[in-house]
Order: sequence, then structure tokens, then C-alpha cells
Amino acid sequence: MVSLLSGFYPAALLSGYKPVLVLKNQASSNSSKARNAWLRKSLTVTQFVIAQFFIMATVLVGKQIHYALTKDLGFKKDAILIINSPWKNRTLSKNQVFMNKLKAIPQVELVSAGKAAPSSTSTNSTEATYIDGKKEIKIELYEKYGDPNYINVYKLKLLAGRNIQYGDSTRAFLINNTYAKLIGFKNPADAVGKYIDKFNGDKRMQIIGVVADFYSESLHSAIKPTCIHISNSYYNNGTFHIALKPQTAGGNEWKKAIVSMEKAWKEIYPEDDFEYSFFDESIAKFYDAEQHTSTLLTWATGLSIFISCLGLLGLAIYNTNQRTKEIGVRKVLGATVAQIVTLLSTELVMLIVLAFVLVTPLAWYAMNKWMESFADRTTISWWIFAASGAGMLLTALITSSFQTIKAALANPTKSLRSE
Repeated sequence: MVSLLSGFYPAALLSGYKPVLVLKNQASSNSSKARNAWLRKSLTVTQFVIAQFFIMATVLVGKQIHYALTKDLGFKKDAILIINSPWKNRTLSKNQVFMNKLKAIPQVELVSAGKAAPSSTSTNSTEATYIDGKKEIKIELYEKYGDPNYINVYKLKLLAGRNIQYGDSTRAFLINNTYAKLIGFKNPADAVGKYIDKFNGDKRMQIIGVVADFYSESLHSAIKPTCIHISNSYYNNGTFHIALKPQTAGGNEWKKAIVSMEKAWKEIYPEDDFEYSFFDESIAKFYDAEQHTSTLLTWATGLSIFISCLGLLGLAIYNTNQRTKEIGVRKVLGATVAQIVTLLSTELVMLIVLAFVLVTPLAWYAMNKWMESFADRTTISWWIFAASGAGMLLTALITSSFQTIKAALANPTKSLRSE
């Protein structure tokens, strides 16, 4: 469409000229000149609207990704390895032997056996009912499985009560502060000792502790009401969460630890491949789509700025050629180079400012719609718009300055003599 239009317009314009008027140097009337000037300015403004929109969108997407990756999610995510034992060969005894071997590795600080990490794509939930007098509060409660080291590996903050113990598997669990508030406890300590009357069927579970809120999924979702409890099932204890000790600068302690883990794995599960993942990398994968969007926007922004600058340079060349005689007269009458450059640049600056005024509300609306997909999001700061406008203005001035300065420095006698 763009190729067709860009070729059609000059072809239609040139073919519409009347030979007699061209030979008489009367090809352009005042109305056609005004119409052509309006078209040139409209195209320039449109180009800079698109370019500034892409700049603003790119900055905001990058800001949101940085916010998601650096925000305190309520747990530790660095220096943690996750290893899943093989499904077919998984037993409680093998899991325990492998766990003991992991604990014996010098570079390992803590090991926990459980199921999914605090934040993951794997989720379990069940209906939980709390009876407050005669009132029943039914809520979908998300489940996390782990042993007593689970909250220590991930540095989950215990607000009230005590940690889970191995004997609590069928009668007690931890809940997060969001769930405590939903069932009516503003103070976490008040929830400790209370009972969830119906959990996962008709099971009755006691609340023995309350942990601080943490994100169980990406920032696209709000914090869910969650519980943490122990399971004696080999299925729910097949994931090992390994907190590594800090590395020295330039050290390879973690590589040595992984080699030791693989050796232990081959002793317990010789028929299965050894695989592991770093927890922080798993968190980053939540935002793969946004990362791809950011990359695409970056390329689109660069391309749109390049095209806009080409159009701006063409407009600057056209304007200076049309005002060659005027520039020569002004210089003869004493105008300085700075005054000539200012004169030639004023119209271009006004077009860029107009583009900024038009694109700002459009970009703000589009950004708000995109940000609605995040339950927790960064702010749309005013500096995003200001920096985009200022950056585009500076780029345009630098681009046009090559032609305007050249025209301002030209010898006026040549332009006047040629005229």
C-alpha cells in the first residue's frame, strides 16, 4: 500500500502537468503550491507521530520488564537451583538418598524437597472453607508443597506462628497474609491456631503460621491466597530446591557443585538424563513475550526514526532550495549564520512539536491498555513523554542542521547572481 501510494502520487502529479504551462514557467499556481506544502507538512508530522509513538512504547515496555525482573517478589530468587527427579523412577527412598548427597556437597547451603517453587507455571489449588461463627467463607486456596527448609531456601518471611514440621502433613499448614485477610484476620498473629474447617474435601487443617505475601505467578496475576504444607507423597516431594553458597569473584564454585550434583544423580538415577535450572532464569521466562515485544519495538523504532530523518532531510533541502534568494538577501543585509539557521529550523521545530502534541494522548492511551494485562505494574511516568519529545527534537535538529548550516554558510553573491 505504501509503495503503491508513494509511486502513484508523483506519477499522477507529473503526468497532470500541461506542456504549455510548463514551457511558459507557469506550471505551479499559488493554490497548488499551498496544497503541496500542506501535503509535505502532513507527511512529516505523520512520520514523527509514528516515530515518537514507537519511542514512548519502547521505553515503557523496557521500564515494565525491568520493574518485573527487579521487584521484590516476596522470596529469594538468586543462587537457587531446581532439579526434578525422574517421574518413572521416583520413590521416597531414592528422593531421600539423593537429597542427602546434595546436602553433602560443600557449595550447597540448604536443600529442600517439595513440589513447585513459590512462583512457577505449575499450580495446584483446592476449595477451602473457613467457618466464622455461622458464616462460611469459601475461597480457592493455592497450594505449595515443601519440607521445613522450603521457606528457608526461598527466604519467605514468617510473620507469625511457627514453621511447618514433618508431623504436620495431614493436620496443619502455613498460609500467606492475603488468605489471612480474606478470612477476616487483619493481624497475622490472630490467625495462628485457627482451623480451616474444610480443606481438599472434608479435611480439617490448623493454621500454624502466616508468611508474608509472595507472587505465585508472574506480575500479570495478583497475589493469590496460598498455603504451604508438607506431603509424604513421592509425587509432591520430587522437586529439589537447592540454595547455593555465594561465589567468590571470578570463581567457579557453582560449576563444581553442578558437576557433583550430576555425579550423585547418575548414582541414583543412572537411566535418566540430568537436568537443572536456575530459579531466576525461570522467573525471567515469565516475560518472554514482553522481551520479544521489546526487541520488535526497538527495531521498529530505529527504522521509523531513520525514515523520519530521511523525510526531514528532504524537506530541509527543499525549503533551503526554495529560499536560496531570500537567504542571500538576508546575508547581504547583515544576518548572521545563527539567525539564518534559526529561520530555516523554526518551521521544522514547529512540525515536530505538533507531532508531539498529537502523539502524547494516543501513546498514553495505548500504554494504559497494554499495562492493564499486569496486575502489578510500573507507573507511566511523565518523563517518558518528555524524553521522547526532547530526543526526537534533538535528532531532527541534528539531521536538518547539515543542510541549514550549509545554506547559511553559502556565498550570497552566487545565489543572487544565479537568480
